[in-house]
Amino acid sequence: MRVPVILLNYNSASDCRKCVSFLKRQQGVELEIIIVDNCSREDNSDDVKELCQKQGCTFIPATKNRGYNAGNNIGLRYAAEKGYKYAMIANPDMEFPQEDYIQKLVTKMEQDDTIAVCASDIVNPDGRHLNPQREATYSEELFWFREIMRNRKSKKWYLCDSTQSGYCEKVSGCCLLLRMDFMQNIGFFDENVFLYSEESILAKQVKLSNKKMYYLNDSQAVHQHIESQKGAIKPRMKILFKSRTYYLRKYSGYGRLKLNLLLFSKHLQYIFY
Repeated sequence: MRVPVILLNYNSASDCRKCVSFLKRQQGVELEIIIVDNCSREDNSDDVKELCQKQGCTFIPATKNRGYNAGNNIGLRYAAEKGYKYAMIANPDMEFPQEDYIQKLVTKMEQDDTIAVCASDIVNPDGRHLNPQREATYSEELFWFREIMRNRKSKKWYLCDSTQSGYCEKVSGCCLLLRMDFMQNIGFFDENVFLYSEESILAKQVKLSNKKMYYLNDSQAVHQHIESQKGAIKPRMKILFKSRTYYLRKYSGYGRLKLNLLLFSKHLQYIFY
């Protein structure tokens, strides 16, 4: 089976190069590696374009950086036009030591057509597992200061048991396999968020569509993500607050009173940071 893998590049040419080298070693599936350049610096964009020419990848430049969802949608719409059954989204800083990684995910999707999103065990350089996840409860989100104290050391933010495969509520957006007919039915990723809360929105869209997410624990990838490289916290919190507010208003299903209390609490959280 031929599967497209979409990498969204933003000034990450070196990560793209390393990720492509891992993807080229994948066995059991034929890949079309698609790199969408999300308005990187000219030198970085040129490096990625050259990488695509040398490695036989598809290069698609975005005309404007409209964030994670909109950037990945460029690749997904391309995949839809070519009639692909599945598409994989992967951050450029992903590594795939297992050469049958993608094959395992595809096999699971082929076995169960209720699965719209399939994800693997993913570990950070510090050994922390990122999947599977759950959404925060209302009280956990309302009393955010309590959750910060509880999870400050462990960093186990709403993580579930990573030792067992099975259906799950939510997975990390850094690497996942998507069923294309589902993505077309929902109109692709919601482009109203620039960054953050994408996973929560996707999880809700899967649930509302009577589809499922699946976590496959015997397939593992590494997310070479370094927290300190994210930049200043205040601008990130502003984007996070805006995205979370959008998610809560459109997707949470909370009544007006509960929603307003939660939004007020979120506003306090933003001020605190």
